[in-house]
Amino acid sequence: MEIRQTDCLIIGSGLAGSAFAHYAVQNGLECSIVSPDSLVTTANSDWAQGGIIFHDSDDDAQLSEDIMRAADGAANQEAINSLIKFGPGLVKSFLIDELDVDFDREASGTLKYTTEGGHSKARIIYSKDHTGHSILQAVHQKLSKTPGIDQINETAAVDLLTLSHSSVDYSDRFQPLTCIGAYVLDLKTGQIGGIVARSTILATGGLGQIFSHTTNQDDTYGHGVAMAYRVGARLMDMEYVQFHPTAFYKKGAPTFLISEALRGEGGILVNSKGEAFMDSLHPSKSLAPRDFVSRSIHNEMMREGNNSVFLEMSHLDAETVRQRFPDLYSRCLQYGVDITDNPIPVTPAAHYLCGGVHTDLHGRTNIRNLYAIGETACTGLHGANRLASTSLLECLTSAKFAAQAVAEETTTSDYALLDIRAWESPTADADMTLINQDIDLVKSTMTNYAGLVRSFERLNRARNLLRELKIEIDEFYAGCKLTKAMLNLRSAVQSALLVVHAATLNHRSLGCHYREDESEIVNHSPLTSMD
Repeated sequence: MEIRQTDCLIIGSGLAGSAFAHYAVQNGLECSIVSPDSLVTTANSDWAQGGIIFHDSDDDAQLSEDIMRAADGAANQEAINSLIKFGPGLVKSFLIDELDVDFDREASGTLKYTTEGGHSKARIIYSKDHTGHSILQAVHQKLSKTPGIDQINETAAVDLLTLSHSSVDYSDRFQPLTCIGAYVLDLKTGQIGGIVARSTILATGGLGQIFSHTTNQDDTYGHGVAMAYRVGARLMDMEYVQFHPTAFYKKGAPTFLISEALRGEGGILVNSKGEAFMDSLHPSKSLAPRDFVSRSIHNEMMREGNNSVFLEMSHLDAETVRQRFPDLYSRCLQYGVDITDNPIPVTPAAHYLCGGVHTDLHGRTNIRNLYAIGETACTGLHGANRLASTSLLECLTSAKFAAQAVAEETTTSDYALLDIRAWESPTADADMTLINQDIDLVKSTMTNYAGLVRSFERLNRARNLLRELKIEIDEFYAGCKLTKAMLNLRSAVQSALLVVHAATLNHRSLGCHYREDESEIVNHSPLTSMD
């Protein structure tokens, strides 16, 4: 088994992982970035359409209030303060000054600002309707020219290495719980190798693909939280899975995000009769926080017996819409919807994990030398529901703070001298029919029983089904050759169980966790076991 060594193993190539690499090499550390495909196509960051917060200091108090209000009062004020204090400086120094990201500007050269749901003012800068792609493309171009960064593409992390479980030295079982890297699968050759690292950084994004309808990238099955859970990391707030109110819905067409920025620019949610149903439900109308809008859409769909509501843009200037949203205009047109003339059919879809691996503000987990950043981590910033356009900013701040901590705490221990256990891999090919069917079963179970609206009966049904399925999948996994599809299935059922377990424990409706059978019992303690 081939074993590599690095200072920092970064699992995930989205904005959080890539920004961490940038800041880490500035501190003299060598980094290896593991990505299952090419760097620019596998991250949720690449699909972020709306924008990134870039506010003035006189807006600090109002932004803090907006974040906490969207979070339904459940956010960590310390995390909010940190984002607000340091975020603007990182946007200015890294994205604007160093990378010269192509943000939209007025004729005078000043940045254009927009607003989105839950924001009390326009404080979001953007690059047309592909802000995430513009940022990530600029970051990756920078990394490709930066010495000290090894970009390992077409490689997937399998499991984390720990001293107690992975070392062949029997006495290492007495060591504190310590992460020393990961087993990785070369997707080109099918070979398992090891990457031994002084620090391991989880930046794998969320878990939207465990639901039938999601705005997330194809491989987003909660790999980071599943790997962390298997080695004993604490998880927190896993029940808070945010559903974006507006994903494209048309029979035969894929689900894709319809940016909140369309509503920020004047788009209006209407039902099949053309009625602006949000107007009577919330003072902010179609720009209410996401959890409220998603549930309102769900209720309207149930009331009408339809699979979607609609986003009306036809009252806006057509050329302005085409110029502001060129990608969305083209993609909707591809499926027969001219957004300047026809209402866009939309439905809520799984979008963002507000919980995750429990960390402090520097990405530290309860496992020594294991860090988590971005959507994989939970600092408490988002509480029970995330405010729009905070995610890209959190990627920058969490990456910066984690890189500082790693640089200060990296020891001179030479983990390359460790003799880790070789991976024993079966040779039998997995039955793809079983994998596909099991993935579909996870998705349908989560969508039907643990989606936007939950109850004890539904969650209990989901938990029983998923527990039985996990037993079968674990046996299946142990007897077959590893593939990306098998890794996705293993992570999917584990992540789904974690969400369902947390949702079952929390009897109180809060933010994007809505219980029909609500009581005042709520459990926010870190999740370490599902026993």
